[in-house]
Amino acid sequence: MICLASKFAFLLLGASSALAHWNYDRIIVNGELIGSSYQYIRKTNNSNEPLQNVNSTDMRCNAGASSGVALGTQTYTVAAGDMLGFAVKDTFGHPGPQQVYISKSPGPAAEYDGSGDWAKIYSLTYSLNASSGGSDGLLKWATHRARTFNFKLPAETPPGEYLLRAEGLALHAAHKPDKAQFYIACAQINVTGTAAKGSPGPTIRFPGGYQWNSTGVLIPEFWSRITNYTAAGPKLWPEGTLEAHVLDGTKKTGAD
Repeated sequence: MICLASKFAFLLLGASSALAHWNYDRIIVNGELIGSSYQYIRKTNNSNEPLQNVNSTDMRCNAGASSGVALGTQTYTVAAGDMLGFAVKDTFGHPGPQQVYISKSPGPAAEYDGSGDWAKIYSLTYSLNASSGGSDGLLKWATHRARTFNFKLPAETPPGEYLLRAEGLALHAAHKPDKAQFYIACAQINVTGTAAKGSPGPTIRFPGGYQWNSTGVLIPEFWSRITNYTAAGPKLWPEGTLEAHVLDGTKKTGAD
């Protein structure tokens, strides 16, 4: 009986953990959910499981998502300076930041594998409001139980086709090497505008941009009531862009 009870508890724990996982399935433009699930976002073949190997090419757009052509992913036209966003099928069930990168495609975005340079344009980390969000340690995470987040595509973004990469990093196991959980997806966008002189940067590449022990990825003291957090990756572009601490979300209604 004890053995059966232990097995049941283990199964419940596994199911609960899986329910906390998420997939990015739709984009948001100027406050409106656009299209259907995975119409403009490359669908992974990894279900809703996280990535933990920072040295994998899956860090670009997730497993099975190196080509939008093979997946039939469409490219959506936006304007530099638009408010964009990502929606998930479930909720952000684990504590941690949400970050967004862009990488300009040398040709059609659907054909681009994300092997080029990536600039970080958005970082949403802990909440400054101690009464909101979910807590781990002393920090409250701004995306706790949210289903969407919005951010501005820089007005300086040069025109062209891009991969827009969402990166959620679940930190509940980040106190152990190689256990931080990455949730990643790439949307395909065509940016219009006149900012020909914009030059996104500093840039990194995936893999290579993060190491297993990078700041913000390995946090040995995570369950010892951390009081601050520095996100992984390069400085935000454009220069002077600040890390966000308040969620700007869009209400997700209707069928997913």
